Amino acid sequence: VQLQASGGGLVQAGGSLRLSCAGSGRTFSNYGMGWFRQAPGEEREFIAAINWKGGTTYYADSVKGRFTISRDNAKNTVYLQMSSLRPEDTAVYYCAAGSPLGRGTRSSEYSYWGQGTQVTVSS
Repeated sequence: VQLQASGGGLVQAGGSLRLSCAGSGRTFSNYGMGWFRQAPGEEREFIAAINWKGGTTYYADSVKGRFTISRDNAKNTVYLQMSSLRPEDTAVYYCAAGSPLGRGTRSSEYSYWGQGTQVTVSS
């Protein structure tokens, strides 16, 4: 499956952004989806995951209560709604497709990756 992430940008601290990740090529609904981020000089970090049906979600503690992952299989798209953004949320955000269970928290558990979208939060 090919993934295309979009929606990043520059936002002030406390603001919101919604990232989108559109899938094509294979049956999008066969895959669990995840969002990761990577700041300069840092390792790629798990953010959120959702199972193939959208009924189960997982979050990193650092974003729990502020970020929401969702999906629309009819549109082959997964979303990451980000609120109460902080400067430490600044990173390149990646979407990824993996096991239908959608509970992977490690990069190695995902087979397909989007190209990343930059999110910058100013203080």
